[in-house]
Amino acid sequence: MIFLTKKHISRRTALKGLGVSLGLPLLDAMIPAGTALAKTAGAPKMRAGFFYFPHGAIMNNTPYGKKMDHWMPSGAGPTYQLSPILASLEKHKRYVTSFDGLEDRASLGSVHVLVPAVWLSGVHPNIASPTPDMAITLDQAVANRIGQATPLPSLQVASETTIQVAACGGAVGGCYYSSTLSFVDAHTPLPMEYNPRKVFTQLFGQGDTAQERAAIQYQTSSLLDFISDRTKTLQRDLGPKDRAVLSDYLDTVREIERRIEKAEAHQAANVVLPEAPVGVQDRFDEQVKLMFDLIALAYQADVTRVVSYFMVSEGTTRTYSFIGVPDAFHPLSHHANDPERLQRLIKIQTWHAARFADFVDRLASIQDGDGTLLDHSIFLYGSNMSNSDKHDSFPLPNIVVGGACGKVKGGQQIDLPPHTPLANVLLTILNTVGAEAQSFGNSTGAISI
Repeated sequence: MIFLTKKHISRRTALKGLGVSLGLPLLDAMIPAGTALAKTAGAPKMRAGFFYFPHGAIMNNTPYGKKMDHWMPSGAGPTYQLSPILASLEKHKRYVTSFDGLEDRASLGSVHVLVPAVWLSGVHPNIASPTPDMAITLDQAVANRIGQATPLPSLQVASETTIQVAACGGAVGGCYYSSTLSFVDAHTPLPMEYNPRKVFTQLFGQGDTAQERAAIQYQTSSLLDFISDRTKTLQRDLGPKDRAVLSDYLDTVREIERRIEKAEAHQAANVVLPEAPVGVQDRFDEQVKLMFDLIALAYQADVTRVVSYFMVSEGTTRTYSFIGVPDAFHPLSHHANDPERLQRLIKIQTWHAARFADFVDRLASIQDGDGTLLDHSIFLYGSNMSNSDKHDSFPLPNIVVGGACGKVKGGQQIDLPPHTPLANVLLTILNTVGAEAQSFGNSTGAISI
């Protein structure tokens, strides 16, 4: 005879010790026995992410036409084939929805100045204003719907400083729009944090003053050590499956701590620092991976459910020697239709897509209730520029990825009428997370995905 009990531990359980607190992943022990999953802590919680890269993509937007198109999948409907740039997502193709025909007229004529901020707003800012004046961005509208139950309603991160002279331009208030993806409302832009240490303390403890940050740095230098007693007690009360989930999760926390500490030790050893440091990690590939790992950890611990990630800055002079491209990204983006320069840009765009694919693969491996984090997420990955040499906005490279708690069909290529507003995709995502709206930005209607 089997006896069922409603006794369980709370989904909001955290391991605490000496002023630090660590959220937990979803465990079977958080789900009362004999209770319908939808009525428990195991009910799927939607996550949303917005992953931006600058300078567009090599599509059917050069004089070479479709033969040079390395972004747009071939075919249509469920039988489409992923492009060379997106090939790293093949393993999870059934979660990918690709679009042809998108445009964002909200950024026209601004070169780089307005492109990042209007990607998620679909609204042309009032650039004559000396203070920010645009509209709420999609990530914040989504956070208003699904982010209020977590410690952080949303998280904004970058891989390097987003303050770039080449992107700000001469427009009044230009840097308000070129340096962020996120506006809480028409007048409140949010900064993008590119220091992994600060992101980590945002997730697991914060401090506003230098003294507070010094104290938190000491505490989080080994966060797991401060909660070791609580961890041991909890592990004794868990079943074998939950112990394995908790062990893997804590191993991930420890590994991220180790990498941050290693980078800090290296930085401290170098007395002469660059005038404009681009991040804690010396190697950009390691910096990007670390940020993606922090995002995955934030989702898993349910510290936040909404993230915006500026993968590389608008106007960046970042080089990619680690993949055989020594050119600075922004100057290279002015390719002048040179086939060799186009091929080097394709290598950079393929590398960024592969890092996003690694993140998607990581989420697909993390159990979350009756599915995985990927099953319960909806992501927008893309750019708000088309041909970087022209600074135009048609056609735009953007895809939606994730199962969205069963609300997205996925696995399809959608051919839209030419010049369909990108804001139609934004509206679709907003409706998918449950924030029903008739319009968003300059949208003309939602899309069936």
